[in-house]
Amino acid sequence: MESLTEEEIRAAFVNCTKGEAKRLSVPRDLADRPWADLDYLGWRDPQARDRAYLVTVLEGRPTALALRGPGSTVRQARRSLCSLCLTAHTGGVSLMVAPKAGRAGQQGNSVGAYLCDDLACSLYVRGKKDAGAGARLPESLTVEERIQRTLANVADFIAKVTA
Repeated sequence: MESLTEEEIRAAFVNCTKGEAKRLSVPRDLADRPWADLDYLGWRDPQARDRAYLVTVLEGRPTALALRGPGSTVRQARRSLCSLCLTAHTGGVSLMVAPKAGRAGQQGNSVGAYLCDDLACSLYVRGKKDAGAGARLPESLTVEERIQRTLANVADFIAKVTA
Protein backbone atom coordinates (compact mmCIF):
# COMPACT_ATOMS: atom_id res chain seq x y z
CA MET A 1 0.00 0.00 0.00
CA GLU A 2 1.30 3.47 -0.80
CA SER A 3 1.45 6.10 1.90
CA LEU A 4 -1.63 8.19 2.56
CA THR A 5 -1.93 11.72 3.88
CA GLU A 6 -4.10 12.74 6.80
CA GLU A 7 -6.47 14.49 4.37
CA GLU A 8 -6.80 11.37 2.18
CA ILE A 9 -7.52 9.27 5.26
CA ARG A 10 -10.18 11.64 6.61
CA ALA A 11 -11.91 11.83 3.20
CA ALA A 12 -11.96 8.00 2.88
CA PHE A 13 -14.39 7.17 5.71
CA VAL A 14 -17.55 5.48 4.48
CA ASN A 15 -19.38 4.86 7.75
CA CYS A 16 -19.21 8.11 9.66
CA THR A 17 -20.10 11.73 8.99
CA LYS A 18 -17.62 14.23 7.58
CA GLY A 19 -17.66 15.98 10.96
CA GLU A 20 -16.80 12.76 12.80
CA ALA A 21 -14.01 12.05 10.30
CA LYS A 22 -12.65 15.56 10.82
CA ARG A 23 -12.55 15.11 14.61
CA LEU A 24 -11.09 11.60 14.81
CA SER A 25 -7.53 11.02 15.90
CA VAL A 26 -5.24 10.20 12.94
CA PRO A 27 -1.76 8.85 13.80
CA ARG A 28 0.91 11.55 13.87
CA ASP A 29 3.59 9.17 12.60
CA LEU A 30 2.16 8.49 9.12
CA ALA A 31 5.54 9.18 7.49
CA ASP A 32 7.18 6.52 9.69
CA ARG A 33 4.71 3.71 8.99
CA PRO A 34 6.00 0.66 7.06
CA TRP A 35 3.68 1.37 4.09
CA ALA A 36 5.30 -1.24 1.81
CA ASP A 37 4.34 -3.92 4.36
CA LEU A 38 0.77 -2.73 4.99
CA ASP A 39 -2.34 -4.16 3.38
CA TYR A 40 -4.30 -1.69 5.47
CA LEU A 41 -3.49 0.95 8.03
CA GLY A 42 -5.16 0.20 11.34
CA TRP A 43 -4.93 2.04 14.65
CA ARG A 44 -6.63 2.53 17.98
CA ASP A 45 -7.64 6.01 19.13
CA PRO A 46 -5.28 6.89 22.01
CA GLN A 47 -7.92 9.13 23.66
CA ALA A 48 -10.77 6.59 23.35
CA ARG A 49 -9.52 2.99 23.42
CA ASP A 50 -12.92 1.68 22.33
CA ARG A 51 -12.48 3.39 18.94
CA ALA A 52 -10.38 1.97 16.14
CA TYR A 53 -9.94 2.74 12.46
CA LEU A 54 -9.01 0.81 9.35
CA VAL A 55 -7.96 2.33 5.99
CA THR A 56 -7.11 0.45 2.81
CA VAL A 57 -7.06 1.08 -0.92
CA LEU A 58 -9.85 -0.58 -2.90
CA GLU A 59 -10.13 -0.17 -6.65
CA GLY A 60 -7.48 2.55 -6.53
CA ARG A 61 -9.27 4.63 -3.88
CA PRO A 62 -8.68 4.88 -0.14
CA THR A 63 -11.58 3.42 1.86
CA ALA A 64 -11.80 3.75 5.63
CA LEU A 65 -13.96 2.34 8.41
CA ALA A 66 -14.65 3.60 11.91
CA LEU A 67 -14.80 0.68 14.35
CA ARG A 68 -15.86 0.15 17.95
CA GLY A 69 -14.17 -2.41 20.12
CA PRO A 70 -13.81 -3.17 23.79
CA GLY A 71 -12.70 -0.18 25.83
CA SER A 72 -9.98 -2.13 27.55
CA THR A 73 -7.70 -4.80 26.24
CA VAL A 74 -8.30 -7.24 29.07
CA ARG A 75 -6.52 -10.42 28.07
CA GLN A 76 -8.49 -13.62 28.26
CA ALA A 77 -6.65 -16.92 28.46
CA ARG A 78 -8.52 -18.51 25.56
CA ARG A 79 -7.09 -18.59 22.08
CA SER A 80 -8.91 -16.62 19.35
CA LEU A 81 -8.44 -16.30 15.60
CA CYS A 82 -8.44 -13.02 13.69
CA SER A 83 -10.97 -13.21 10.84
CA LEU A 84 -8.78 -11.09 8.52
CA CYS A 85 -5.29 -12.58 8.79
CA LEU A 86 -6.12 -15.89 10.49
CA THR A 87 -3.51 -15.30 13.19
CA ALA A 88 -4.26 -17.04 16.48
CA HIS A 89 -3.75 -15.01 19.63
CA THR A 90 -4.13 -15.78 23.29
CA GLY A 91 -6.27 -12.82 24.29
CA GLY A 92 -5.14 -10.63 21.38
CA VAL A 93 -8.35 -10.71 19.31
CA SER A 94 -11.44 -8.58 19.92
CA LEU A 95 -14.84 -8.20 18.35
CA MET A 96 -14.73 -4.95 16.40
CA VAL A 97 -18.03 -3.51 15.22
CA ALA A 98 -18.45 -1.13 12.29
CA PRO A 99 -21.64 0.87 11.85
CA LYS A 100 -23.07 0.19 8.39
CA ALA A 101 -22.69 2.95 5.84
CA GLY A 102 -25.60 5.25 5.01
CA ARG A 103 -29.15 4.99 6.27
CA ALA A 104 -28.66 1.49 7.71
CA GLY A 105 -25.89 2.78 9.97
CA GLN A 106 -28.00 5.77 11.02
CA GLN A 107 -30.65 3.26 12.09
CA GLY A 108 -28.10 1.47 14.29
CA ASN A 109 -27.21 -1.48 12.04
CA SER A 110 -23.64 -2.71 12.21
CA VAL A 111 -21.28 -5.46 11.10
CA GLY A 112 -18.81 -7.17 13.41
CA ALA A 113 -15.64 -9.18 12.95
CA TYR A 114 -12.97 -10.61 15.23
CA LEU A 115 -9.78 -8.65 14.54
CA CYS A 116 -6.26 -8.45 15.97
CA ASP A 117 -6.40 -6.00 18.90
CA ASP A 118 -3.49 -4.00 17.50
CA LEU A 119 -4.81 -4.13 13.89
CA ALA A 120 -1.36 -5.28 12.72
CA CYS A 121 -2.56 -8.16 10.50
CA SER A 122 -0.23 -7.16 7.66
CA LEU A 123 2.82 -7.51 9.89
CA TYR A 124 1.70 -10.86 11.34
CA VAL A 125 1.09 -12.31 7.86
CA ARG A 126 4.55 -11.23 6.69
CA GLY A 127 6.28 -12.50 9.84
CA LYS A 128 7.40 -8.96 10.77
CA LYS A 129 5.53 -9.14 14.07
CA ASP A 130 5.27 -12.18 16.30
CA ALA A 131 2.01 -13.06 18.04
CA GLY A 132 3.67 -15.78 20.09
CA ALA A 133 3.97 -19.55 19.96
CA GLY A 134 1.37 -21.23 17.78
CA ALA A 135 0.11 -17.95 16.29
CA ARG A 136 0.56 -19.05 12.69
CA LEU A 137 -1.32 -22.22 11.94
CA PRO A 138 0.58 -24.63 9.71
CA GLU A 139 -0.52 -24.13 6.12
CA SER A 140 0.89 -24.64 2.65
CA LEU A 141 0.14 -21.12 1.37
CA THR A 142 3.02 -18.84 0.48
CA VAL A 143 3.36 -15.46 2.17
CA GLU A 144 2.03 -13.80 -1.01
CA GLU A 145 -1.02 -16.08 -0.99
CA ARG A 146 -1.65 -15.26 2.68
CA ILE A 147 -1.37 -11.55 1.84
CA GLN A 148 -3.93 -11.98 -0.95
CA ARG A 149 -6.26 -13.85 1.42
CA THR A 150 -5.97 -11.05 3.98
CA LEU A 151 -6.69 -8.43 1.31
CA ALA A 152 -9.76 -10.40 0.21
CA ASN A 153 -10.98 -10.69 3.81
CA VAL A 154 -10.55 -6.91 4.33
CA ALA A 155 -12.45 -6.20 1.09
CA ASP A 156 -15.24 -8.61 2.16
CA PHE A 157 -15.57 -6.90 5.54
CA ILE A 158 -15.77 -3.47 3.90
CA ALA A 159 -18.33 -4.80 1.38
CA LYS A 160 -20.56 -5.96 4.27
CA VAL A 161 -20.32 -2.52 5.88
CA THR A 162 -21.15 -0.68 2.66
CA ALA A 163 -23.88 -3.07 1.45
